[in-house]
Amino acid sequence: MDPVVLLIIGLVLGLIVGAALGVVVARSRQAGAATGTAAVLEARHETALSELRAREQAAQAQLAAELAFTQATADALREQVSGLQQQHRELMERQRLDQQAHTERERVESRVLQALTPVQENLRAMQHKVTELEEQRSRQHGELSQQLRSATESEERLRSTAEALASALKSNSTRGVWGETQLRNVVEAAGLIERVDFDVQASITSDAGAGRPDMVVHLPGGKNIAVDAKVPFTSYLEASQIAVTATGEEGAKREQLIRAHVKALRSHIDTLAGKTYWAGLDASPEMVIAFIPSESLVSSALEADPSIMDYAFSKRVALASPVTLWSVLKTVAFSWQQDVLTADAKQLFDLSKELYARLSRLSDHVEKLGRSIERSVKDYNSFVGSLERQVLPSARKLSALDESKVLGTLPGIEETPRLLTAFELTSTTDDDTDPMPTRPELVS
Repeated sequence: MDPVVLLIIGLVLGLIVGAALGVVVARSRQAGAATGTAAVLEARHETALSELRAREQAAQAQLAAELAFTQATADALREQVSGLQQQHRELMERQRLDQQAHTERERVESRVLQALTPVQENLRAMQHKVTELEEQRSRQHGELSQQLRSATESEERLRSTAEALASALKSNSTRGVWGETQLRNVVEAAGLIERVDFDVQASITSDAGAGRPDMVVHLPGGKNIAVDAKVPFTSYLEASQIAVTATGEEGAKREQLIRAHVKALRSHIDTLAGKTYWAGLDASPEMVIAFIPSESLVSSALEADPSIMDYAFSKRVALASPVTLWSVLKTVAFSWQQDVLTADAKQLFDLSKELYARLSRLSDHVEKLGRSIERSVKDYNSFVGSLERQVLPSARKLSALDESKVLGTLPGIEETPRLLTAFELTSTTDDDTDPMPTRPELVS
């Protein structure tokens, strides 16, 4: 409570006590007058006054205690109010800061949203694109499924065709035709010409008897080389029907068939070596080419028996796959081209040598013609000189008879024929000699 209010309350209480004391004194005086004794009145008056003073002191003490309590309460309330005011100010400051932060956050969010607007547009476009891609994926998935079904059907047809081809290749005659066809394809791909660069099914006679290789390839210089395309591969066809990753009984069967394929190939090498085709050919290398129509036939044999190539070399047999044979035949075709170029260069050299000799002989005729022209010029100049010195003076004497006729003069020829200066045309040559110096670059 406010101290001023407490002071006012104390004054009011003092006035009330003073009024009460005045009433008591007045009553005492009336009572003394009634009794007529001043002493008694005085005594009563003193007694009443003492009581009033005691009461007044008690009331003042009570008022002081209440005032102190009120003052303490007021201080406590003031401190509480001050604390509340501080809390209020802090709350207001916090609210203001929160408001500022909220405003700044809204401003930043607005700026971020503005900056993210293109991103949002891109996201929408991307979402649209993803939707289109999903539709395309679904459509392509259906198409792929259809293609897979078609591929499965094609694979089934191919498998059936392969099985039919494998069954057909089990026949020796069919294998022979297939090998010859593959050989012809390789030769044509290499650029060789039949009956010019090679012959097919040519008969050869040697010490081992008559033989008929599938092809005889002609090399430059009159050399030849025999090519045979008959290769057994029945065991390989049976082994190819078993998966490479097969194990157990199937795997063992496949290994056994591959070993049988290697054995058959070794036997074929021995057979070719015994025919000695090179002995029946003119200037042939002591070897024969065993054409194997498939790369897998060679690779499977080499994988099972890496020494089979050395074995074939020792028997003078060269195992050639389509790639290897094509490389060899391409080299032969290039050698033929170089041989033709060499022949053409030699012919050109001979023609140039002949032309050079004829040009030398032509120079003699040119020189004779020049001497003849020079004599003609001298004779013409002598004729003109004789005409001017002897004939015209006599003729001018006759001009006096007829002056209308005037004889002219003939000019002489002062130029002489140009002499030959080139050494090819001035050197003396003979038909049996070679006037042209040899040029190494013309001799190929």
